[in-house]
Amino acid sequence: MSRPRRPILFVSSPDRGLINPLLVLAKELSRRGVPDLYFATSDNRRAEVEAIGADGTGTRVGFRSLGAPIPELSSGSWDDETYRAVTQESRWKAHKALLRHTFDTRFRDGTYRALATVTDEVEPALMVVDSLLHAGFELAVTRGIPHVVSAPFPPSNAMTKLPKGFPVPHSGLPLEMTAKQRRANTLFGVKRKAFYVTDALMRKRIVEYSQSNKELGVSKLASKYSSRIDEAAAVFVYSLAELDYPVDIPEHFRLLGAILPPLPEVPAEQEVRGWLDRHESVVYLGFGTVARLDEEEVGNVVEVARRLEGKHAVLWRLPAESWHLLPPADTLPANLRTEKWLPSQLDVLAHPHVRAHFTHGGGNGFIESLYFGKPLLLRPLFVDCYDQAVRGRDTGVGLVVERAHGIDVDDVTAKLTEVLENPSFTARAREMARLQREPGRGREGAADLLLSLAEVEPASTAR
Repeated sequence: MSRPRRPILFVSSPDRGLINPLLVLAKELSRRGVPDLYFATSDNRRAEVEAIGADGTGTRVGFRSLGAPIPELSSGSWDDETYRAVTQESRWKAHKALLRHTFDTRFRDGTYRALATVTDEVEPALMVVDSLLHAGFELAVTRGIPHVVSAPFPPSNAMTKLPKGFPVPHSGLPLEMTAKQRRANTLFGVKRKAFYVTDALMRKRIVEYSQSNKELGVSKLASKYSSRIDEAAAVFVYSLAELDYPVDIPEHFRLLGAILPPLPEVPAEQEVRGWLDRHESVVYLGFGTVARLDEEEVGNVVEVARRLEGKHAVLWRLPAESWHLLPPADTLPANLRTEKWLPSQLDVLAHPHVRAHFTHGGGNGFIESLYFGKPLLLRPLFVDCYDQAVRGRDTGVGLVVERAHGIDVDDVTAKLTEVLENPSFTARAREMARLQREPGRGREGAADLLLSLAEVEPASTAR
């Protein structure tokens, strides 16, 4: 007697920070021989999905198209005006700019229709949806399909109810606030709640959403923003309670730490690994694929490396489009290595000679650094980066630069030196590494939970 089909459908935006953990989980289930795996995302990720299991090491994952990627929703393809608005120093204005830019039925409706067609075909027993793809939650709740939320943020950022006085998500404020900060926190929360009523553009889009929901058949429960969390079978949070402020975390939240593939990712790579082998203390500098530095900022990073020369080396992943901003090659300090791309950031972070990570504070890079016990210097870029940065500082795993924009050479050099040479930062980061390696966490713990939720028995459970 054949067992009933229990398909698992992964649903994700194409952005690296959102799709990468889900690709890792799909590969893990494939490796275990789990049948009926599907992955719905934008067309530009087709090859990555179709490669899973193609070499015979696991079951194949069926790619299902959600259409071409939407440039407005991908931070790496924002125009300069949008980038400046979303990364401006006022955290409320930046938050408002992001909402105005992304809350639009034009970006939701096509995805919803495409996903409805996919679910008609696949009939999933469980959907695993990235936390920003609202069409996925709306469809799952409307159709009564159990869903799991994939959230690369602090647990409190995913919660729908927070205690009075708790830092409002995206405010970047600490738990222990001054009187001025408490007023700012209250005002941030009030503005956020009132925004959809007081802003003329958002009022117009609310009306458009209501009309579109009727046309698409989105249920009233599904149209509530809080339903994506409150109605979820589980919320997979790629962080730890110890990296957030004390708060009662809902029972269906699963704090998993970093979701990483088996390492090394690129075992044959020798050039960067050889350079790391030759330098006993290295700062890895990676601001993600979103940050856009100007010529002065690039020059100031070079000057920071120069000031560290003799004690520490710097490996800098600087996107190709910014290389023309570098000073002449013969003027660069000998301890600085720049790369346009790295075969694996994880392999770099795992190297024992990498002592710290200077980063923009994105969710995955933040938790991955700590998985390898590497303390952080954080230069938050926008929205959730500020929340991670202040929690990183307050939990003792790193420091935060004073300026949100620009590179202050004195400040960055002093704080990098402190992070590198004060053993308390490394000790605390290593404690976060230990916690992430506890049973039930990481890639294998998350995969076990998915199989349990979908009531699937894998063909092979070989580890």
